[in-house]
This record gives sequence, C-alpha cells and structure tokens, in this order.
Amino acid sequence: MRGKLSPKLLRKHIFTRLGIRDTAVIVGPAIGEDAAIIDLGDNALVMHVDPITEANELMGWLAVHVACNDVAVRGARPRWLLQVLYLPEGCKEELVASLAQQVDEAARELGASIVGGHSEYTPGLSRPLISMTAVGLTSKRRLVTTKGAKPGDAVLITKGAGIEGTAIIATDFKEELENAGVPPDLIERGRRLLRRVSVVKEALSLAEGGVVSSMHDPTEGGVLGGLTEMAYASGTTMVIKREGLPVLEETRAFCEALKLDPLKLISSGSLLATVPRDKLRKALRILEDVGVVAKVIGEVKVRSGPLVEVRDVKGRERYYEVDVQDEIAKLWAGGRRGGPEGGSSQ
Repeated sequence: MRGKLSPKLLRKHIFTRLGIRDTAVIVGPAIGEDAAIIDLGDNALVMHVDPITEANELMGWLAVHVACNDVAVRGARPRWLLQVLYLPEGCKEELVASLAQQVDEAARELGASIVGGHSEYTPGLSRPLISMTAVGLTSKRRLVTTKGAKPGDAVLITKGAGIEGTAIIATDFKEELENAGVPPDLIERGRRLLRRVSVVKEALSLAEGGVVSSMHDPTEGGVLGGLTEMAYASGTTMVIKREGLPVLEETRAFCEALKLDPLKLISSGSLLATVPRDKLRKALRILEDVGVVAKVIGEVKVRSGPLVEVRDVKGRERYYEVDVQDEIAKLWAGGRRGGPEGGSSQ
C-alpha cells in the first residue's frame, strides 16, 4: 500500500483525535486544505509540513519548495523552515552535505530562514527521508483557502501539468527513459524543470491582487488529485477539458515513453486557482506581469455527483473520490531498487 491515507481513514482515526479545541484555529486539519491558519489578531500564522518520499536525488531542494508552496497558496510569504532528516545507518558524509546544500540553496532563493529541526540515523532505512515545516505570516485580508471555490469561477493552471514529476523522472528514472528511446537533450531539459517547482511568486501575486477564491499546489495525484481536493473542500464539481490542459514537451514525451497520465503526475510547480469571472482578466494580467504562463482549463459547477469531470473528444471521465494514485508511485512500485518507502503526505 502506498500514498496518502484514504479520506475514510482520516475521518475515522485522525480528524476525531485532535486534542483540545482552540478558538484561535481558523483552518485546522481538513481534506484538501493546504496549511493550518492560526488567528493572531490582524494577522494570521500559516503553517504546513510535508515529507518528500517520491524522489531520491532532489529531495532537499523539493522539500523546501513543496512546503513553501503550501504556505504561499494561503497568501502568506514563507519565512521560517524546520527540517527533520532521517538518515540510513552508515550513510556517507557526502550525502548529508548534498542534502544540506540543496536545502540551503532553495531557502536562500525564497528568502526563508532555517530556524530548527532534527536529524538522526534511523535503523531500517535504505535511503534518507526528509520532512519540512514551513511557516509564514500574512494579514487576514489576504488569506486564501481551498474551500473558497464558488460555482461559476474559472479554473486556472500555471505553467503546465506534471512539472515536479517530470524533473523526478528525468533524474531518478533516467535509465528507463533512455531505454525507451527518449533523446538525452530532452531528458536534460526535464531535469532542469527542477528550477520551476516553486509557485510562491505567482501565488503571492494573485493573493495580493485579491483575484482568487481558492488556490492549491497539486502534489501527489497531480492536477487531478489537486482538483478533487479543491472540489471536496469547497463542496463543488470541477469540470475540466483535457485537451485544454497545458503539458510541456518534456512531460508529454516522458509520459508517452513510460505510459503515464500527465494529469495524475505529481505537479508542484503547477498552481491551480479558481477565479471569479469578473476578475479573470485581471488575474491573467497579474500572472503575465510576473512572467508566468497561465491557462483557463475549466469551470467550477454546483456539486452534481462527481468531484471532477474530465471531458475530452472520447467522452467524460468522472472522479468521485479524493484518492488519486500518483503515476510516480506506480513507477516506484514497479520494482525499482532503492526507491522510496511510502507516499507523500496529505
């Protein structure tokens, strides 16, 4: 069994055991919500924690950006980071140095400080694991939640589907791509997509502009997983046109070679946002001004059964559960030696 706990298990065992009720909690644990929000008066504290378990070579860099993305989609600038590093017994010092360098470089790029954490040699591990907590502050007027999507809103995506997954495949599954006949220059271009996994710039710009009703960073389960979470949280149905979904050349080539669905490929770097129709032009202009490509891929509808309906020339696919298996997990489950143990967090 891989990936997140099912919504059923979360509701049964996790959400029913949350300690005392604190009235300062604006948003706590909930399916589809990206980060906790705590009331500090005029401001709000935003916090998120995430492990990286579906990548090997890039995990330090990804740990920072994935956690910070989930703070930024709330409208808060990520400022403070705490990392927990689990190391295999007997691992080489060079591995520790490489992970620390990746974390430092990513944090500096975002203007964030690493303020604490924990590290240990953990019995039974075949490879390192890392979990990152990101914390930020914002005024309550800029807060954005996943549940804010409303019927009639347009659904936007930035950049393209599967950006993070494409970078992971280009590094951790390079041999498989080469064996499938993917050109070396395309594999290298896919690897360089690592530099595009942050959505902090565009998320903060949209929040500051007051043009979004909800935002989400689609991680495990890809764009489809992110859409089901947005629909679940907001009590709506998302109707999406598959042929309108932007997919980069590298992503399309890798998915065709390895028989993967880009819609279900882990997608940090792709920002999902819902925008009221009267603010759509302004939202697109804001993104253009910060150099981010965006496209309308669908519309929010009144809940009509499925969480997400994907339309294409062949018909319609309907998804009723917030439980989309990521295509990266399928690759690791295929028997790749040294692969991750377990899946990403909710």
